[in-house]
Amino acid sequence: MILCFDDYAEQAGELADALAMPCKLVDRHRFPDGEVKLTLPVALPAQVIIYRSLDHPNEKLVELLLAARAAREQGVKELILVAPYLCYMRQDIAFNPGEVVSQRIIGRFIADLFDTVLTVDPHLHRVHHLKQAVPAKRALALQATPAMAAFLRTHASNPILLGPDSESEQWVKAVAEPDGLRYATCTKQRLGDREVSITLPDIDFRDQSVVLLDDIISSGETIARAAVACREQGVASVDVLVTHALFAPGAESLLKDAGVRHVWSTNSVRHKTNAVSLVALLGDALRSWLH
Repeated sequence: MILCFDDYAEQAGELADALAMPCKLVDRHRFPDGEVKLTLPVALPAQVIIYRSLDHPNEKLVELLLAARAAREQGVKELILVAPYLCYMRQDIAFNPGEVVSQRIIGRFIADLFDTVLTVDPHLHRVHHLKQAVPAKRALALQATPAMAAFLRTHASNPILLGPDSESEQWVKAVAEPDGLRYATCTKQRLGDREVSITLPDIDFRDQSVVLLDDIISSGETIARAAVACREQGVASVDVLVTHALFAPGAESLLKDAGVRHVWSTNSVRHKTNAVSLVALLGDALRSWLH
């Protein structure tokens, strides 16, 4: 059985249909003081999947704790978390005395609740394997790049794929290489949370179609600066393709003002730009485990 919350009921239902299994809703009631009461279906099976993407994570983590512990009390033997977006992965080291390494703490928190954790393109830097960050019995990070490459085949004509910084090269390369597309990355200098400097690679961009590609867009500042730089080079068009559309307030307007034509995202995080489904990707991985 798949359990889900109302915010991701549609995605969970599509996954349940693909796996030919029931999908049930965890009911939430919020008290005036902000506390929440959860109600799970009764008579849960021995194996349960909880589907919840962990954007805006703080309250969701408490709800995961309540739901997972309650499921165990009902006799569930194996709990699987499907979290297409996995939170708190960026802070993997303390840069200053006293800084909390949130990846280590939240990763252990999740691993203590679930036997298996499945996610997509986690934002890992110095940690190279998900199990190092989330030490569950099984922890698997899938790549959205095959689905993104398939999407571009029908939505872009021979574009140049451009990553906004060196960290994005792994995703840009994985999307570009199967179809022999040209790709490159920019050089980024971060000056603050919302201030960056972008330098384009030495490529003739004139009259070319460019797709800016990254794993996460939050403030949108980096992608916007890259788009402006491309427009200044005389490109024919600039589109954006991203795995996790976190989009802080104002980010979409920033991209539009920078001359971005289309913004496409996977449905890892629910957003109006969702254009690439991850159901097949997640379903294939779960099917291999469940059977």
